[in-house]
Amino acid sequence: MSIPGQAAADALVRRIGVSIDPDLLVLALTHRSFAYEAGGLPTNERLEFLGDSVLGIVVTDHLYHAHPDLPEGELAKMRAACVSQKSLAIVAREIELGPCILLGKGETATGGSDKDSILCDAFEAILGAVYLTHGIEVSRDVVLRLVGPSLAAAARSGAALDWKTSLQERCAELGLAAPVYDVDGEGPDHARVFTARAVVDGTVRGQGTGSAKKHAEQEAAAAAYASLATFESSLKADAITSDVS
Repeated sequence: MSIPGQAAADALVRRIGVSIDPDLLVLALTHRSFAYEAGGLPTNERLEFLGDSVLGIVVTDHLYHAHPDLPEGELAKMRAACVSQKSLAIVAREIELGPCILLGKGETATGGSDKDSILCDAFEAILGAVYLTHGIEVSRDVVLRLVGPSLAAAARSGAALDWKTSLQERCAELGLAAPVYDVDGEGPDHARVFTARAVVDGTVRGQGTGSAKKHAEQEAAAAAYASLATFESSLKADAITSDVS
């Protein structure tokens, strides 16, 4: 099976640095919008699921051995920074993945080839295809080579926030119940959008949207974390007023 823009796809494989089974490569590049318009072809979502797990174990294993003195919470934040949608979309742009993704007419018209969510999902699908073609050790080499700059940046900066973890920690510090997430999905399978609400002590503190539940939850957690800053300020103001009176 060949890909429209086969030359671009061949160049992509060279940038990835390892061969990929041709059929798996086509599958990894097949977005659900293209599959839907083509009459129900298989999509890259199963490969994305697999690649997400491969990415997670490689990054976790690397961080565990590279930072033996860091506690679990800090390692979790570093991992979240490296495998976030934004970070993976940056890697996808660096290897020029976007132009190779097979998209439906609607996504093509709205710039889907440069959307963070689509780039992230396709990159994870590519990792799934690499794993099925070569196994875990070659996949490890590919992940560490492509995601390495993000790992280094996380080590230097102490990592960007994993908002769900940070929100849970902040709730504990404020004596609040752990956050829970209410998630709804709307739209057809090829263009589904999820809306998540982060609920703390029975109150919706933040809301977010995304093409996957995990991304929507992260956005909601980030909004809730900001909301708690306002909540904390009001508590301090009330305390000062009580002391004065």
